[in-house]
Amino acid sequence: MIQQPPCRRRAAVLAIFLACTTPHAETVVDDRLLANERDGANWASYGRTFSENHYSPLRDIDDTSVARLGLAWSYDLPPRAGTFAAPLAVDGVLYFAVGQSVVHAMDAATGRLLWQYDPQVAEVAGPRLRMAWGIRGIAFWKGRVYTGTQDGRLIALDAETGAVLWSVQTLEPGSVAYITGPPWVFKGKVAIGFGGADFGPTRGRVAAYDAETGRQAWRFHTVPGNPADGFENDAMKMAAKTWTGEWWRFGGGGTVWHAMAYDPKFNRLYIGTGNGAPWNQKVRSPGGGDNLFLCSIIALDADTGRYVWHYQVNPGESWDFNAAMDIELAELTIRGRRRSVLLHAPKNGFFYVIDRRTGRLLSAEKFAKATWAERIDLKTGRPVENPQARFAGRRGVLLFPGPLGAHSVAAMSFSPATGLVYVPVSEQGSVYADPPGDLAAWRPLPNYAINNAIGAADPPIAVPPPRSSLLAWDPIRQQAAWEVPLSGVLNGGTMATAGNLVFQGRATGEFAAYAADTGGRLWSFDAQAGIQAQPITYTAGGRQYITVISGWRSTGRPSGATPEWEYRLQPRRVLTFMLDGAATLPPPGPRTLPFLDDPQFVIDPEKAARGAALARTRCLICHGTALAAAGTAPDLRRSGVPLSFELLADVVLRGSLESAGMPRYDDLTLQDVEELQHYIRQRAREGIAASK
Repeated sequence: MIQQPPCRRRAAVLAIFLACTTPHAETVVDDRLLANERDGANWASYGRTFSENHYSPLRDIDDTSVARLGLAWSYDLPPRAGTFAAPLAVDGVLYFAVGQSVVHAMDAATGRLLWQYDPQVAEVAGPRLRMAWGIRGIAFWKGRVYTGTQDGRLIALDAETGAVLWSVQTLEPGSVAYITGPPWVFKGKVAIGFGGADFGPTRGRVAAYDAETGRQAWRFHTVPGNPADGFENDAMKMAAKTWTGEWWRFGGGGTVWHAMAYDPKFNRLYIGTGNGAPWNQKVRSPGGGDNLFLCSIIALDADTGRYVWHYQVNPGESWDFNAAMDIELAELTIRGRRRSVLLHAPKNGFFYVIDRRTGRLLSAEKFAKATWAERIDLKTGRPVENPQARFAGRRGVLLFPGPLGAHSVAAMSFSPATGLVYVPVSEQGSVYADPPGDLAAWRPLPNYAINNAIGAADPPIAVPPPRSSLLAWDPIRQQAAWEVPLSGVLNGGTMATAGNLVFQGRATGEFAAYAADTGGRLWSFDAQAGIQAQPITYTAGGRQYITVISGWRSTGRPSGATPEWEYRLQPRRVLTFMLDGAATLPPPGPRTLPFLDDPQFVIDPEKAARGAALARTRCLICHGTALAAAGTAPDLRRSGVPLSFELLADVVLRGSLESAGMPRYDDLTLQDVEELQHYIRQRAREGIAASK
């Protein structure tokens, strides 16, 4: 249903109309501009252009001048804003979304706010608010800004005023789906997918809408539905032959929750698909099979959405090794022949070079530690799996990488100047085992609980410490050119420029520039908070600027020397740099809060154990593994709310903090809250003991 709610919606648009000083938009962002690799004045797409290379041809800031780079201006963001979105810049105006898709427009040269739009997600999201991941990016097309929202809306805004031009709900009522990924625009259409396969029965798809009106142009499902209902097209009929059992009861998965790329050369939209629902194939497809089109790159006709070809990175996927990471397009000379290729470094640790015309795999090699497979067979395009990777029973197996992936959503970048791809690498293993009980009787938990059908190993298996790095990868030779070790498990996205530079934010709070050819560190800046977002560069008033958004969120405490970024204390900012910039940040404040406890509270170990099990399925995503929060939400061990049963019940059951982003869990009971309180008190006391 398309709505036309202009400025009348309460608190929908905060517009500051200062026409005499507002930059006047003249550039038309269309297919022609988005295909132009040579003009670096604007950063008008998630990866700047249709190639999605996260590369700029600007070179005023280069490896000889970067030492003069300084802060031009900064802008403080609200305390609860999710800050891992990629900004856009068009005609000297910076556009970005933070938190629950709150879109901002700012003068890129001065940092002056022009307008702000708040879609009021917390008021309408209901259970979808439980994901609390925010938005990773927005899109721009012919004077309009497009954003998705967690509750499933796709919204078009007037780029000059922030007024709503149209809004369409893309998700079915009652589904566990949600939107966190950016839209993609091409040929007068805007495409959007969604996530949700980790949290309940979900059938993936992508849909394209008319950029002017919001009317749906086409849609493509990524996994087949119930054969008794018939198939939408021949691709679904083909895919159904690779599934067994009654997979449709679990939805199947394959959500298109992040990466896409439009290819004007072949008029195709490439989409990357996610894991199965649930992860464990023995549950969703007990007789095996490839389970198309999970964990695949799919080429679709951009005009009709019809299937053209696919390449599946993990047939019969069981580990959350989805293919939703960057899809980047390049022209490479391989074995003496110029090829139009697709570059892809998904979670599973292999770097893939794929022919865009045919979908044929040209090469694939490990770019990180990957024990689940020995190699990729180039004749068949299929992995040669480690037999132990198909875990069975409760004994479990330790595999690399884990579900976090060797490369996650933090953007990689490709520089045509160096021929190298710059990948934020994470090496963290994980233990995979079947859940207890009869797999045939496994059923998903309701209400956005984690539903992956993976159990804990018995006996437990130790997991070695993780490592991370910035890796420069040669996609032709399929080997590393250089690598810089980093702290923590995850770090920020990368951007490459023609100035022989690679920029990356780090979990430590450092924003750094490296020589693109050698990896030597040339410049750094203390952002006073971890950085996950990717930087962009553009021009305004004839000068080159670089912008990145700082702020940290994760599901677990960082490792090694990485600081702990407390949700309530860490600064979240838009940081913009230029040569000879002289602005400064205020002195940093405290980074951690003390653990809180009530000495009179008597912990019941059995209640605490049940609370721990509940926290693993309901609280982990935001409040962290074992309640060790990492910037996404308050650390409950350091919060005063759980000291009071009445306050905790009011927040959890009645949603008293829903407007602040804490979702309501009205499906839980007072007993559940009591057990959570016992677990929180237990973890707080463990924290106090460990800190002495």
